[in-house]
This record gives sequence, structure tokens and C-alpha cells, in this order.
Amino acid sequence: MVLAAARSAFLELGLEGASLREIAKRAGYTPGAIYSYFSSKEEVYGALLGESLERLNAHVGAAEPALVSGHGAAARSRAAQATLRAKATAFFDFYRESPRDLDLGFYLFHGMQPRGLTPVLNEQLNARLRDALAPTQQALVELGVDAGAAQSEVTALFAHIVGLLLLSHTGRIRMFRQESQALFDRYLDELLARCAPRRVRRTAH
Repeated sequence: MVLAAARSAFLELGLEGASLREIAKRAGYTPGAIYSYFSSKEEVYGALLGESLERLNAHVGAAEPALVSGHGAAARSRAAQATLRAKATAFFDFYRESPRDLDLGFYLFHGMQPRGLTPVLNEQLNARLRDALAPTQQALVELGVDAGAAQSEVTALFAHIVGLLLLSHTGRIRMFRQESQALFDRYLDELLARCAPRRVRRTAH
């Protein structure tokens, strides 16, 4: 009940505009009762974002790649490509279908800043976000991309996803007469095309 009330308060008022008193009111609690669970509204926010990231990881984890037949290096390459596509698409779809989670995760639209989150809590939340991207990064490594380049590619993919969804959820993408899903699919196709030749060259050596 507290987290549901906090979600509505943060999304309506922003992290700065919401207060524990407001959260308590929406949850039907007294402020003192809230303090028995959370020491600050930032701690409530951390718990709420943590719950959102757990759902993200579950969504990505449940994404099944297309079945690939055959054996050998070519089949393994196709399997890695299928995994990359499935896991990256699941990440994109989670935030496309749940814009409030994107809003919550990136302090958007209300001038929110991540003040008050302890370094430990901030790193824990960041780690869960990285966990959701890890299957995509691992698929790149399996395609023959070295670890450093794979991390760079995943960082670029993440930035692309966030940018597309921000434009889509705010309606700004209409000024370009584009659609976020089509642009994401094209980016993913280009990423796979960039990575596939690396595997071929590596095998040739």
C-alpha cells in the first residue's frame, strides 16, 4: 500500500514535490507509521525503483529466443543473434509498454534528481539495471565481439532505447514523423549486421 501510494505521489508530484506525509495520506497511514518502514522518501523511492527493476529483469529473463536448427559455428552464431534480438527487444518492450516505469527510473518530467539515495543503494539499483542488459551483452560476446566493444555496444543500445522511448512517450517523435518500434527494429538489425562479420573474420583466422 505504501509503495502504491508512493508511486502515484512521485509520478504526480515528482520526487521533490512529494513528501512522506503525502505518501502516508494516500496510503491511509500516519507519517509516524511510514517512518517505521522507511527513514526517508528517497528510501521509499529506492524500494519502488527496485521493485520496478525486478519486474524488468523478470520480463527480460522470460524472453525466449527463436529456435535455431543445426550445429557448428554457424548455428551458434544464429543462436546468439536470436538471443540478442529477444533480450534487447524484451528490454525495449518493458519500458515501451510501461512508460511510468521509465518515468520512475530516470527522474523524468518533474525536474527530479537522485539526491538522497545512498551510494550503496544507488549502486544496487544500477547493478539490477545492468543485469537486465547482461544477456544482450553476453550474446554480443558469443558473436565474437570482445568484452570492451560489447559493453560499448550495449551502452549505445541502452542510450538509443531511452532516447526513442522518451521521444515516443512525450509525443515529440511525431515532429519527425517516425515511429519508435520501427526505429528500434532498424537499429537492432544494424547492430546485428555490424557484429555478424566479426564472427566470420574471427573464424577465418
